[in-house]
Parts: sequence; structure tokens; C-alpha cells
Amino acid sequence: MDQVRQVFTVDLLERYAAKGRGAITCMAAGNDVIVLGTSKGWIIRHDFGVGDSYDIDLSVGRTGEQSIHRVFVDPGGSHCIATVVGNGGADTYYTHAKWSKPRVLSKLKGLVVNTVAWNRQQITEASTREVILGTDNGQLHEIAVDEKDKREKYMKFLFELAELPEAFMGLQMETASTSNGTRYYVMAVTPTRMYSFTGIGSLDTVFASYLERAVHFMELPGEIPNSELHFFIKQRRAIHFAWLSGAGIYHGGLNFGAQHSSSDGDENFVENKALLNYTKLCEGPEAKPSSLAVSEFHFLVLIGNKVKVLNRISEQIIEELQFDLTSESASRGIIGLCSDASAGLFYAYDQSSIFQVSVNDEGRDMWKVYLDMKEYAAALSNCRDPLQRDQVYLMQAEAAFSTKDFLRAASFFAKINYILSFEEITLKFISANEQDALRTFLLRKLDNLSKDDKCQITMISTWATELYLDKVNRLLLEDDTASENRNSEYQSIIKEFRAFLSDCKDVLDEATTMRLLESYGRVDELVYFASLKEQYDIVVHHYIQQGEAKKALEVLQKPSVPIDLQYKFAPDLIMLDAYETVESWMATKNLNPRKLIPAMMRYSSEPRAKNETHEVIKYLEFCVHRLLNEDPGVHNLLLCLYAKQEDDSALLRFLQCKFGKGRASGPEFFYDPKYALRLCLKEKRMRACVHIYSMMSMHEEAVALALQVDPELAMAEADKVEDDEDLRKKLWLMVAKHVIEQEKGAKRENIRKAIAFLKETDGLLKIEDILPFFPDFALIDDFKEAICSSLEDYNKQIELLKQEMNDATHGADNIRNDISALAQRYALIDRDEECGVCRRKILTVGADFRMTRGYTSVGPMAPFYVFPCGHAFHAQCLITHVTQCTTRAQAELILDLQKQLTLLDGNTRRESNGGLTEESITSMTPADKIRSQLDDAIAGECPFCGDLMIRDISLPFISPEEAHQDSSWEIKPQSLGNQRSLSLAI
Repeated sequence: MDQVRQVFTVDLLERYAAKGRGAITCMAAGNDVIVLGTSKGWIIRHDFGVGDSYDIDLSVGRTGEQSIHRVFVDPGGSHCIATVVGNGGADTYYTHAKWSKPRVLSKLKGLVVNTVAWNRQQITEASTREVILGTDNGQLHEIAVDEKDKREKYMKFLFELAELPEAFMGLQMETASTSNGTRYYVMAVTPTRMYSFTGIGSLDTVFASYLERAVHFMELPGEIPNSELHFFIKQRRAIHFAWLSGAGIYHGGLNFGAQHSSSDGDENFVENKALLNYTKLCEGPEAKPSSLAVSEFHFLVLIGNKVKVLNRISEQIIEELQFDLTSESASRGIIGLCSDASAGLFYAYDQSSIFQVSVNDEGRDMWKVYLDMKEYAAALSNCRDPLQRDQVYLMQAEAAFSTKDFLRAASFFAKINYILSFEEITLKFISANEQDALRTFLLRKLDNLSKDDKCQITMISTWATELYLDKVNRLLLEDDTASENRNSEYQSIIKEFRAFLSDCKDVLDEATTMRLLESYGRVDELVYFASLKEQYDIVVHHYIQQGEAKKALEVLQKPSVPIDLQYKFAPDLIMLDAYETVESWMATKNLNPRKLIPAMMRYSSEPRAKNETHEVIKYLEFCVHRLLNEDPGVHNLLLCLYAKQEDDSALLRFLQCKFGKGRASGPEFFYDPKYALRLCLKEKRMRACVHIYSMMSMHEEAVALALQVDPELAMAEADKVEDDEDLRKKLWLMVAKHVIEQEKGAKRENIRKAIAFLKETDGLLKIEDILPFFPDFALIDDFKEAICSSLEDYNKQIELLKQEMNDATHGADNIRNDISALAQRYALIDRDEECGVCRRKILTVGADFRMTRGYTSVGPMAPFYVFPCGHAFHAQCLITHVTQCTTRAQAELILDLQKQLTLLDGNTRRESNGGLTEESITSMTPADKIRSQLDDAIAGECPFCGDLMIRDISLPFISPEEAHQDSSWEIKPQSLGNQRSLSLAI
């Protein structure tokens, strides 16, 4: 095994550090700078940071032997204060790292300065800021020096011990910024006392306040060669202190932010105070240390020529440091210790040499120190790796287990990951029969496992589930009324168990967990877990079994619940609570009523009170009227339920509603009329049947059935037929026959009613239509008035027909005369008359027009048309113009007629275009008919005066065929350079 490396090691830094300037008497260090004081009045400065060294003689101008009493260096290594003592008294000097000559502090002449306190928070290389000096006669002075001034800025007297005048041997100062200003904390020691001063403001203000109040001090009587006060500095802030007193090493923590006040009103910033007795140094009762240094966790105590390292927490010696002394220095040995807080180093020195004491990870075993002292929180904070933490947790767990605090032990065991297996820990609790502690251990273990340990998490969660169930059952066995007491342990465990199920729902195996809950009979927890896993069918089924329809419906209304569950549980829910179920259906979106039909039919088949609201009818009416549902099944079911009601008014209203009215296509109703008819006939809803027959255009059946119900209804049905006069008359005859046959009064009264009925038909029926319905032995006298009235009507109709025949004959004569006049019609044209299209003269012979297709030339002239308005056109020009301006279909018709006429004209060409006679009109050839059609197509109206010209207004100026000429009309700008400017005289 490798030898464990020591925490503190000693190295020789400089063998002859005094450079022959005498023996070393004192030493100070800061920021890799060491300043030595010698017995001949020299100070020697070694700057190991830059490798520089120089010395200054402070005995210049002084007679006799001079020796450096104390030397002090600030934490930055720039400022130095030294006190020289000799035959001429004592003088104190200040020197800066940049100065070659020191400056004497004349106001301190004759005073021996034993200690200095630097303002570590505010000191800079250029200025010392506030510095407190402690003298041999028990006085405190304040001084400040700026490097650029080459002299002290001020020197102030602060305080003097009056009650017990003793020399100040150690001095430390800390500052803290507050809302009221800077607060100073000053600690000073004499051979027997430790004084503390604190206050806000300037130093002189703080110390002036102690003129009126008592100074807070700690007295430890005893003799000591050298009383010292040390602060351990970490990140420029004092963490703890140590006082080398006659009674022992008095030490403690420093908390300058604490607001603890002592009985005399001073703020007490010292915490966790303790006194380390010198007997623990094992050097006999008379052995007293001569010097002290403080690290974060240890004290370096100089006794004789050895430095003993004591752990500050355990107060045990961990190491003993030896030094390689020269023969000259062996007689006196190690003189003292000092520390460099900035560099984290310690130094020891004898008359000629400097030894460096280095620190090698002094906190590496502190966890074990705290663990031995059972300070577990501090031990954990000092652990460096998981194995060390496991040992701390194991120690805590074993301690709790030994005191039978099993729940606490379980919490610590759960944090162990390496030095003890999961099985060993669980066996401990099983052996002790501590199921609750085992459950706690499993739960804590789950908290400490990473998400990647899925298999282990699932197994532990399942085990914990079973332990919860076992605990619940044991509590019920112990107390049957536990489930009724809300404050019982049983209720607390149930609440905790449900929280566990909620937290572990994603890691628990669903099937295994449900089997566990079912095997233990925990139905409520089974339902709860099912809801967590979104197994809503189990939850809803449970609520239905418990008769809690409202809770089941609340589950089904959750957005995450599949809509199919609504249909699955609809039959049970509507039978359990129809009102709540229907209200839930109406509040649920995207519900298909068709899939609810089985549930609604089951509900409708059950008997109920007359005054009870039919919830299914309410829902179906909601679907039909509000949701505008078009499903035939829904409409058929609603119609069926209406038909089974005693009052048929709702049925009739439903049949009369036209749900599809206003649609572009589709039926006006969505129920099956044949099914509706069968249903209404079965339920004997005759009025409804009449309406359905009428709707199906089965008017004869409608009237026949209506006559059985109400003749007035039959008349209304007969009157609905409007487009079929024969059918309408037939229906009225059916009504008339029924009315006549049903009358049972006197014969004359029956005849009068029949005659009155004829008047209601608005002349559709005559007396002769209803006479066959009367018996053969009826007297003609009873119909005398009706028959006479009928004969008069016939006479009027005959006269009217005669008048119409005369008018028709006269009209035929007029037409015949018009035809004769038409054959003799003519028009006069000027010989210079021009064609409206080509602008050539109409009467000019032209080779281009003489061969016009389908026309016979009139001598040497081309065929032409003359209109009553005076416009004249060549036949071919007119055809061309009309085909260009008319529609595409009309143009194709004209060209087709012209082609047919050309083909026929070759065989039936006439010698002239002479006038038409009446005989010629009645015996027209096929060519003449086509020519007549062509005339109607092109010469029905003048193209310049008729609709054709009006339609031309809406046509574009440039036709699509002329679009290529559009670009030629563009006005392109010409270059200005090619234009000439013309001046116009005004």
C-alpha cells in the first residue's frame, strides 16, 4: 500500500536569509513577499514572486546596538511597518515596496509597536487606508499613509487600556458595509485578555463610544511566552480566529453578518467558541507554545524546535514537523511562525534560515473527522466522492437502527449506492419485521434512482404498492371503524398511497398493479389508478355499479375520454338517470345520435308515468331542431315515439315540418314515409295517415281515409290537387258520394245539402255529376231548380262558343287578305341607293354579287334586301354582316341554311323572282322553305336599327381576332434629342 501523503510538508526556503546583517529576530509575509528583521537594525525584503531582494538599514543615525523588534507586511506585500529598539529608545518606520528609503513615524517615537491590524477590504497598493497600531503600553493608534505623499496622512490616538494596562500583543480588524455606513470589527489581545470593539462610522468614532460604555473582553489568566492573535482569511474575509493564550488556544468562528447582541449592547460576532488545552500537546504540563499559525482546519503550534499540527475540529495531533537546523541555530532553535494568507503558505524561521510549510489538501480527511465526532452534516459537506458519502450515510443509518428509529434509518439507507447492496438493506428491515420502514426505504430509494433505471424503478414501485396495500389491510384489521374516521392513520395512509400511485403511474406496470389492487379488494384505489392510466371504461363501470350516474357522466365528458365510451355505456346510464344522461348528451359535442338509438329504444320500452317527461323525445327534438340532424334513423325513432303518445298533436306537427326546406337539392323530410304510414296505421293515427298519403301523392287513399275521420279533412285533401283537373274532380266526387250517402234527414233536406255542397266545389261538379248518387225513385221535382240552373249554364256556354267561332272565321278572312296584300307589297329605292355594308350601289351590276349562293338573279342585278326603315343591303353583304355580329350558334345556322339552299337551288331554280301568289304559298317547295328560314334568320329586322346593333355596343372595340394589331396603335415616345423646339410668339 502506498504511504499516505502528509498534509503539511517542510522545505528549506533560504539558508542564509539575513545576508550577514545579523541574526533574524522577526519575520512577516504577504503575497509571496517575506520581510525579515535582524538584530543589527536591518530589514531584508525577499520578493519571491519576481525573484527580487533588497535590504534597508534602519539603524542609520542611531547610536549603540539597534535591533528590529517587530516587522509587519500588508496582505498585498506593498506596505511595511517596522519598529527598531535600542539604546536611544524605540522608533517606528514605514516603507513602501517602491521606496528606497524608509520614513520614520515621528509621532510614535518612544512607543514600541507590538502589533498591526490592516484594513484588508479597502487597502490598495497606493494607500494603506486605516491601519491600527497596538503598542507595548496598552495604546491603540490609527495611521494612514499614501505612497505618493511619501508621508503619513494622519496619526490619531484611538484607545488606551485603563483598568488593566497591558501590552497589546495581537490585533486584527474586519469591515463590513451596511446601509448606515461602514461597520468596524476590531479584536485585540494582551497576555491575559481578548478585547472586541465594534461600531459604525470612523475608527475614532467607534473607539470614542467606549469612553461611555464598557469594553467587551474575555480573560484567560496564565503565562505565555508570546500571546498571539490570528485570523484565518478565505477570499479576503476572516472565517475563524485563534488566540494563543496562557490557558490554551482560544478559538471560534467569525460571523460578521450576525446580529447577535451581547448583554452590554455590543454586537457579538464570535460563534462556536472553544478552548484547546495545552495538555493535548503531550509535552508535559509546563510546555507552552511559543508561536502559532492557523489554517482552515488545523493549528500549527511551535513548541521548542518542533511544530505540532493539531486538527482544529477534533483537537488531535495529526502530524509533527521537524526542521533541518544548522549548528549555529540549534542552540536557540525555531524562533517563530508566520503565514501568508494570500499565497496560502506558512513559514518558520530561526536565526539564519527560512523554512516553508506547504499545505497539501488539508480538507481531504475532514469528512472522517466530522464523522468520528458524529457531526454528519459537516461530514457530508466535506466528502469528496460517493464512497465517502456512503460511509457517512451508513454510519447515520446504523446509529438510527441501533436506537430503533427505523424510519429515519430507512431514509439514510436509501441514500447508500455502493458500499451496501439493496438486498442487504431490505433484509435488515425484513429481519426486524419493520414493514413501514421497509416501505419508507423503498420510497426514498425511488427518489434517488435515475430515470434510466427503468426496470429497477418498476420493481421497487410494485413492491411498495404491495406494502401499502398490506399496511391498509392491517389497519382495517386493527380497527374496523378506521375507514369512517377522517383523522385516522388509515385515512392518512390512503391519501399517501393515492399520491404514490399518481407519482408512479408511468413506471408501474398497469396489469400487475390492477391485479394487486383487485386481489386486495381495494376497489376505490383500483378505480383511482384506472383513471390515472386513462382506463376510463373501468372507472365508468364502477360508478354505474355504485349507482353514481353523475360521476360516470363527468368522467365521460373529459376531453381525453374516447367518444366510443359514450355509446358503450349509454344504455346503462340512461336507465340509471335519464335526465342527467340526456343533459350530458346535449352538452357533448361530436356525438352521433344514431349510435345512441339502442340505448334510447331500451329506455322507451320501459313503462313510465303519464306526466313524466320523455327524456329520449327531448333529446331527439334537440337533435332534429337544434342540431339539424338528417339521419333517417333518428327521425324514424322520434316519429315512432310521437305515434305512441296519446295526443297526436306533436306527431302531426312533426309530419308537417319540412326539415329540408330551402335546400338546393334533397328531400323535405328525412323519415321513411312508408315506415311512418305502417306505424301510424298500426297505432290508428288516422289524421297522420291522411297527411302521409297526401305527402306521397296518394290522394285517393288520403281522401278515402279522411272521409272515415272527418269530411272537412277530406275536402281539404281534395282541394290540394291543383295540376290535375280530372283527379281533382274524382276526389270531389268521392267526397260528394260520401256526403250524400251519409245524410239521413228528409229527402228534400238531403237534396238541398247536396246542392249546397255543389257550390263549395267552385263549379267543379255539376248536378248531373251527383245525380247517379241519388236513388232511382227520387222525384225530378226535387232537382228542378238545380237542373234549370245547369241548363242555363250550358246555354251560356253554347252562345260563347258560337261567338268564338265567328271571331275565328273573321280572323281567317283577315289573314287571307293580308296574304294577298303581302304578295303585292313593293318598295321604292333610288337608283343611287348604296348598300349599307359595302357602300356600293344596290342597282349596279357586279360580278361579285350575281352569283350569290341560293338566290336567283333579277336580270343583271344582284339579289338584295330592302327594309321598311329605308336601309338596303346586298344579300351576300347582309349575310356576311349578320354572321359576324350575331352569336356563334346563329351564325352556324345561317351558313348551314345557305349551304342547303345552294344544293337544292341547282334543281329547282326559277326563272324569275316574281311575286308570290296565294297558291304558291300553299304549295311551297323545300327550297322555298329553306329560303324562308334564311330570310327569317338574316332579315327578321334591320341590322342597323334592331337588337343586333344594340348588342354591338357591349362588344370590345378591338375583337380578339384583331388583338395582334393592338401594338401598332401604341404611341411610343421619341428621343428628345431628335425633336426640335419651336418658340411660339405670343
